[in-house]
Amino acid sequence: MLNLTLKNIPSELHLRLKARAESNRRSLNREILALLEAQFEAPAVDVASEQLRLERFVATLPRVDHTRIRRYRSSGRA
Repeated sequence: MLNLTLKNIPSELHLRLKARAESNRRSLNREILALLEAQFEAPAVDVASEQLRLERFVATLPRVDHTRIRRYRSSGRA
């Protein structure tokens, strides 16, 4: 096995890593390895195609009549 040294880790990040390791009942080293492995195993996301898919979905949603909502709010119904 190879060794890797991390330098200049912000205190807040170190505390978060330690807390996460403790909650997962792992050593700090094992927790960092698990996070790195999960990151590399995560599927790549094509942001442009996901944005297009989301825009298409939003286009299928019903339109909101804001004048009706304002009327309900002013009458105390919403």
